[in-house]
Amino acid sequence: MTLSRFPVEVCQNYGLTWRHRERRGCLHTDLLLPGNIVLHLFNVHLGTSFVERLHQVHMLLGNHVLSHTQWAGPRIVVDFNEWTLAWPRDLWEAFKTAKPKTFLRHGRTYPGIFPVLHLDHFYYDQHLALLSFHVHRSSKTLAESDHLPLVAEFELTH
Repeated sequence: MTLSRFPVEVCQNYGLTWRHRERRGCLHTDLLLPGNIVLHLFNVHLGTSFVERLHQVHMLLGNHVLSHTQWAGPRIVVDFNEWTLAWPRDLWEAFKTAKPKTFLRHGRTYPGIFPVLHLDHFYYDQHLALLSFHVHRSSKTLAESDHLPLVAEFELTH
């Protein structure tokens, strides 16, 4: 789900389910920022096996979801369940990553009750600068998900 105080221009879901595994997807949301700037936000929830994630990443790239030419302007990819770097090198080079250990003592987000793994990521392109980053932990977040939420603040660069 994408929650925003900015108007939503486009909201589209891309199925990423592979074979008979648990349903997975990518939610693409375009947000209209002040100055008529469109922010392309992609929430990606990958599968739990390495082979499944490889297929899902290829689906994202093969369907031109993340690499489509019409996504000019700022892009953010929020990625859940990635710890093996299944993304191709050229995609990594197009995005910067919010590294939790840069901002936090521990960047672990899973499982929420006692986090031992860093599975959740923010990736952003050259149109954005990362201002702040933290992992939100509360009784509500622990009850709502097995992942702790990441919170990041970005600034548009010119």
